[in-house]
Amino acid sequence: MALQTVSRWTTALVGGLALALSLAGCGGGGGSGDQLSGSVRIDGSSTVFPLTEAVAEEFMREHPGVQVTVSESGTGGGFSKFLRGETDINDASRPITPAERQKAEAAGVGFIEVPVGYDGIAVVAHPEVDWVECLTVAELRRIWSPDDPLQSWSQVRDGFPDEPIDLYGPGTASGTYDYFTEAVVGEAGASRSDFTASEDDNVLVRGVRGTPGALGYFGFAYYENNADDLRLIGIDPDERRSGQACIVPSDSTIQSGVYTPLARPLFTYIRADAAERPAVQEFVTFYLNNAGSLAPAVGYVGLSPTAYELALQRFRTRRTGTLFGTDRVKSGADVEAVLERALPDTTAAAPSPSSE
Repeated sequence: MALQTVSRWTTALVGGLALALSLAGCGGGGGSGDQLSGSVRIDGSSTVFPLTEAVAEEFMREHPGVQVTVSESGTGGGFSKFLRGETDINDASRPITPAERQKAEAAGVGFIEVPVGYDGIAVVAHPEVDWVECLTVAELRRIWSPDDPLQSWSQVRDGFPDEPIDLYGPGTASGTYDYFTEAVVGEAGASRSDFTASEDDNVLVRGVRGTPGALGYFGFAYYENNADDLRLIGIDPDERRSGQACIVPSDSTIQSGVYTPLARPLFTYIRADAAERPAVQEFVTFYLNNAGSLAPAVGYVGLSPTAYELALQRFRTRRTGTLFGTDRVKSGADVEAVLERALPDTTAAAPSPSSE
């Protein structure tokens, strides 16, 4: 199967869903008489990019006077632009870091954090790597650790062939890189450096597909769109290698948190000053009203309707700060629970500029 890029997903997707969304009345009531105008500038995570691009395409159908631009320079690279005021919204495949929060405070930038979906990190290999179906977290840690990095498959497990491992993964500006290294190696950013890196997941797909002996990782949606060209590797979080303990990412294992430790929530961050513009207000509202329907079509897992409603309340009341930047949530139910715990704040009578 030829590699399919994200733009091809969304071109087909939005055409098929346009009528359904229109009939469902999920949008902002645009149409030919719509007078909304302006622009919305978005950058950030390549993982969240397909979902945001799908939302943006459908939003502009309803609001042709609004120009929504969506770019992908990685979660970290996107936050840099966001904090400089170059963008209104930053897509993120991990919560904002303490260092980024400090920079935001120093720059006087308030932000509103909203979860938009759930995703898993897929571990994949070249199609001819038929000697492995499952790797334990400990084996992944040994492969990616910066300390005495392995060079051959035979060093991973007895019985594996003496074939070189060519590694592919997101670059250091990627939230997927941060999340994977923390979840697998034990420290965000702790990784061997001798691998082919890119913030563009399509580049990683092509690299793994075209390199015998290759192993890599990236967002599950990119695997699903190229499943015929890649070998999906299961993960054994319990180190037992029992077969029953080997878990592959799917909608159910990601949403439930069973696919641990490589399932994670996805976010958008909205600048508090940008949130006062009507175009941004309408776009974020549209996003949260439609993400649950659009997410499965582009390979993601939607949150519950309750979670989206709580996130929308948080945005409408302009509640700034982070709820997710301290403790890692492990399932979609956890996302809803975190938002519910903040419900007394998010339903306050007036917006508050304070942070949690």
